[in-house]
Amino acid sequence: MIRTATPHDIPVIHAMVRELAAYEKVPDEARASEEQLREALFGERPAAFAHMAEDADGEVVGFALWFLNFSTWRGVHGIYLEDLYVRPEARGGGHGKALLTELARICVQRGYERLEWSVLNWNQPSIDFYRSLGARPQDEWTVYRLTDEALATLGG
Repeated sequence: MIRTATPHDIPVIHAMVRELAAYEKVPDEARASEEQLREALFGERPAAFAHMAEDADGEVVGFALWFLNFSTWRGVHGIYLEDLYVRPEARGGGHGKALLTELARICVQRGYERLEWSVLNWNQPSIDFYRSLGARPQDEWTVYRLTDEALATLGG
């Protein structure tokens, strides 16, 4: 079952973000606190949204955290999926597909024309899964990122 996250879910989202960072081999990069996640998802001006995947017993086994982007070419919003994570013991149970299906449903319902995300080049199981759903890589684009000292230097 897929449901919209509630403030009650913050501790499990926080834990799963850390699990995802460990899976992606960068555990020290997951520095967001529960309070930061609470503010981003449920504060006065939410900047992100989350959906939870539950198993048949009602236990949370995965989540999708996303935010709106905007296409100047299309003139409409889209969804950028920041994190999609299903706990290892629940993989293969349809939870990842159900989360993506819910985000696609939101796009269609709201007139958004894109659902986008990034995947690490070495994460072949995820790449295969995304391709099985009809997603295609945008190989002509390279993601760039400023963080930490480089961001402070440029912005300071």
